Amino acid sequence: MFKDRTIILGITGSIAAYKAADLASRLVQAGAAVEVVMTESAQKFIAPLTLRALTNRQPVTSMWQDAREFSIEHVSLAEAADAILIAPATANTIAKLAGGLADDILSSTVLATRAPVIIAPAMNCNMYDNAATRANIASLKSRGFTFVEPQSGRLACGSEGKGRLAPAETILETLAAVLNRKNDLAGKTIVVTAGGTREPIDPVRYIGNRSSGKMGCALAAAASARGASVKLVSTVDMPDSSGMTVIRVETAAQMLEAVRGAVKGADALIMAAAVADFRPLTAAGGKIKKNAAPLDLKLEATPDILSEVKGDFIRVGFAAETADLIDNAKKKLGGKNLDLIVANDVTAPGSGFGADTNKVTLLFKDGRAEDLPLMPKRAVAEKIMDYLATMLN
Repeated sequence: MFKDRTIILGITGSIAAYKAADLASRLVQAGAAVEVVMTESAQKFIAPLTLRALTNRQPVTSMWQDAREFSIEHVSLAEAADAILIAPATANTIAKLAGGLADDILSSTVLATRAPVIIAPAMNCNMYDNAATRANIASLKSRGFTFVEPQSGRLACGSEGKGRLAPAETILETLAAVLNRKNDLAGKTIVVTAGGTREPIDPVRYIGNRSSGKMGCALAAAASARGASVKLVSTVDMPDSSGMTVIRVETAAQMLEAVRGAVKGADALIMAAAVADFRPLTAAGGKIKKNAAPLDLKLEATPDILSEVKGDFIRVGFAAETADLIDNAKKKLGGKNLDLIVANDVTAPGSGFGADTNKVTLLFKDGRAEDLPLMPKRAVAEKIMDYLATMLN
């Protein structure tokens, strides 16, 4: 994955700078040549000596540093890079890059490179939410920069909010996806559904399920990264949906209508959404009061989207099961005329609703089957895209 790749690891002046040591170590262990570039403020949080010990290379800390094997430091680093990873990235550095400034070694290297740039922000939640920062991030995304969204939680300043550096696994997974990015879905239109539907009981209550939408969002991101035109029909918000058409829905009926419109001219439909099987026969116009108990709630079946949506496109379904996984998945594969079904046991550890990982079995129309090990949902998505690209091309 990273073997024999040259990775420029940019470190900026965030309290999370110490976490860059773990990233450097993991990259070196994976066979990468890691060149560390540190801003002046980064050196206040972590010593260059630490990074030198981990990478066996002297970190570059200044525009005026004596050159090693590199001649004009920032240009040579920029040309040698297979990718530039900035983790952590402060609001200040993001603003510099958005404005095209080149007043330190890191910003100069980024401006001079043609390699992909991956940015993992870490900062105070109010700084991250500030309109200026959001505009700078949007500008960089529009120019092809890849962002690894920060996490929410308690920050070093004591505040609670979004601004914590993403986990090392997530950052390296994104870096690997960028390095191995393919363009084998260019010119294709892929419709993806994500999230669990909500079937109203009254204006404040609904019947739903535990789906987080993470698998569907991972599929949409993977398809988009490989050049596809993506239409995402979703009940949940996607952290980064730039470049996609997003259609927000809530109920199964709304999803059916949205999918019917979206698949016109599409090359593939991936139904990753967890569509509720039942909905209330009627929804109350006002909030049902507790003193109305006992409540007699009559249900009816929701529409089967995969069965009802017609068209000449590849059809991929999901089977989230708690028992008889393969048998139930095979029935859905044939009954819904699918080309591929992704079966997963949602009771298995680390798999299913809400988890960041998944363990699935791929069942194909021609009878083939492939068990995948437990892996991040983005990695599962990439595997599915490998097969989808083969089917379409």
